[in-house]
Amino acid sequence: MRRCLLHLAVLALCLAAAPAAAQQPAEPDGYRMEDYRAPTPATLQGATVVDAAAVERLIRSGPVVLIDVLPQPPRPDKLPPGTLWRPPERRDIPGSVWLANTGYGALSAEMEAYFRDALAALTLGDRARPLVFYCDAECWMSWNAAKRAVAEGYTAVHWFPGGVKDWTAGGRPTLPNAPLPVK
Repeated sequence: MRRCLLHLAVLALCLAAAPAAAQQPAEPDGYRMEDYRAPTPATLQGATVVDAAAVERLIRSGPVVLIDVLPQPPRPDKLPPGTLWRPPERRDIPGSVWLANTGYGALSAEMEAYFRDALAALTLGDRARPLVFYCDAECWMSWNAAKRAVAEGYTAVHWFPGGVKDWTAGGRPTLPNAPLPVK
């Protein structure tokens, strides 16, 4: 009887996990090109998938580069000329660099150079320096940016799919941030 109950409990756990697993898409071969706010894969080849606790450990263990890739909201088209517009505040994990707009599937040559040059500067040319990419939960942009860093030859790439939402869910602090300017 006890063994039967154990088997039933295991079966119930498997069935409960099946819908969640079915909702997670497979890792695509290329970059995600649209519908960026959607469930993400559980993996990223060449990178380590981390949660908020792992990000905390990376921060405590030594130099790590935290990179937010959330797009910067554009100025609304219908604002009258001369109207002062302030984009909404972005709050990030303390110490993060905001490389806005670098998580799209296709980047212009200018944005590719911005991303590549920023990574080189932030890591001081050390392709083994740990990098943590994030944005918001269920956002393919951090997945794309981490994949792009792996393609650039960075070997300690971490992808934090939970992003700011998971970071703050544990009561962790955030600070206002501004995007690193494109030169």
